[in-house]
Amino acid sequence: MSNPERKTYQPSHLSAGDFPIAMDTGLIAAGQTLLRGSVLGQVTSSKEFVLCKTAAEDGSQVPSAVLDEDVDTTGGAKSAPIRLTGQVLGTQLHLGEGLTLAAAKAALRPFCIFIR
Repeated sequence: MSNPERKTYQPSHLSAGDFPIAMDTGLIAAGQTLLRGSVLGQVTSSKEFVLCKTAAEDGSQVPSAVLDEDVDTTGGAKSAPIRLTGQVLGTQLHLGEGLTLAAAKAALRPFCIFIR
């Protein structure tokens, strides 16, 4: 009799409180591999979401949502769940180039996404 394979489960604790979580589905632009907790900006012309980077000039430089599951769009754009409201742990967020936690916190507050 062989030994059973053991695996370790490590939960991803993105939620940080009891503020109501509102979810939606967003179209994640092609050419990205993003992790749960990625801070997203929305491209104004296409309405697709990308990792928010401060140097962008297409509207996506403004944080507007948080990705709720890992997504790989290297083969093309995909729909994925995004958080529109709620409390999230800052330690679990993935920030694009130039975006600081303090800047993300201030930008997401009007959307009722609170970073702790």
